[in-house]
Amino acid sequence: MPFNQRIRQRFIDRFMTFEPIGLIVFALMAGGIFAFLTLTGEVMEGDTHAFDEEILLALRQATDLAVPIAPSWVTHAVGDITALGGVTVLSLMTIFAVVYLLLARQTAIAVFMFLSIAGGWLVSSALKLGVARPRPDIVPHLVEVHDMSFPSGHAMLSAVTYLTLAALLSRAEQYRATRMFLMAAGIFLTLIIGLSRLYLGVHYPTDVLGGWCAGAVWAAGCWLLARRFIERRPKDAVSVR
Repeated sequence: MPFNQRIRQRFIDRFMTFEPIGLIVFALMAGGIFAFLTLTGEVMEGDTHAFDEEILLALRQATDLAVPIAPSWVTHAVGDITALGGVTVLSLMTIFAVVYLLLARQTAIAVFMFLSIAGGWLVSSALKLGVARPRPDIVPHLVEVHDMSFPSGHAMLSAVTYLTLAALLSRAEQYRATRMFLMAAGIFLTLIIGLSRLYLGVHYPTDVLGGWCAGAVWAAGCWLLARRFIERRPKDAVSVR
């Protein structure tokens, strides 16, 4: 068989031969896409407004909507948490992770990670422009915002970045416990960053749900591709004592 046909056949074999975990992730991706499309339709038709309004109002003092229900130190902590989903922090995290992988001679994963995260950011911007939902005006914002509301950029970008970082960095880790910790940390950061946007009043709950769905689907897709086509460890790795 000619060389180019062997390469093509190997690609097809890898793509078609899914392990059980791959099938489960693929099924979850399909469910996430369906949930996102359904939620987007509901948002664009205005059917989620009552739910969104109730949640945002529940997080503020009834006598003064500019004051959250929690103490001031919680508000300060939430402001710090939401910064973890900002472009500056996410960019630094991505750069550090890519440099780490390059130094560890994991060039394929490093390049794939950068392209995956950059692509997710482009998709997030396109979705915001496509839906063009204005920011909530139900309660005063506790931080300054300017762009569109759906899906939440912080929720989606944190899911895209932290979940993709966790999934791809785990490809370079030897121990299962370490890989599980990376995934748990990525999920935890994604959740608290999304919730912080609700507390600050700059996103509707459905914005955050949409961001989580889209970001998780993107990260899962990147993980599947990496699992099928990228080696876990460099072939020329040597042990250093």
